[in-house]
Amino acid sequence: MEDVLDLYNEPLDPKCPVICFDETPYQLIEEVRTPLPSEPDQPERYDFEYKRNGSVNLFAYFQPLAGWRHIEVTERRTKVDFAKQMKNLVDIHCPEAEVIRLVVDNLNIHNPAALYEVFEPTEARRIIQKLEFHYTPKHASWLNQVEIELSVLSRQCLERRIPEVQILKSEIDAWELQRNQERATVNWRFKTTDARHKFERFYPTI
Repeated sequence: MEDVLDLYNEPLDPKCPVICFDETPYQLIEEVRTPLPSEPDQPERYDFEYKRNGSVNLFAYFQPLAGWRHIEVTERRTKVDFAKQMKNLVDIHCPEAEVIRLVVDNLNIHNPAALYEVFEPTEARRIIQKLEFHYTPKHASWLNQVEIELSVLSRQCLERRIPEVQILKSEIDAWELQRNQERATVNWRFKTTDARHKFERFYPTI
């Protein structure tokens, strides 16, 4: 825990950016009947019936100190998909970085070994040498700031029925562009000293 919290307390360093990374599923939902538009004192009304059009996965990058985020829509969430996202992070999103300090939870695909299952050893090693993994403790993935950003995405963009992948991507791209232009970020206040006080019972007694 303290490893991640101390990382958040460091100043912005473009050569060693802190990138929070996570993923979440999203269900594509199509309306069966056209919703009724809103009227005075009456919100827009949706029929309870709907059609499921499958689900997709959303990979999310978030750099809190820079106010930057990127959401990638994929069909699946596998080791192959994770490895490809790490390559994109190194080669596309942070090409000038000397090392990327990556905050992730303990999901089994969040592992450097996944890159060796996808890329040739030389390529896998090249990517991994640019990544420094920092894991949140088990049952404490809330320490990953990207979860807050995914919550904002859900409230501002996804809390409605979206039927198709292309529409979903378009909506997310528009949301992402606005948030990045505003350099919106998280007002993170929880520090190592707070953790030692709040979770005192988990620390060893000397």
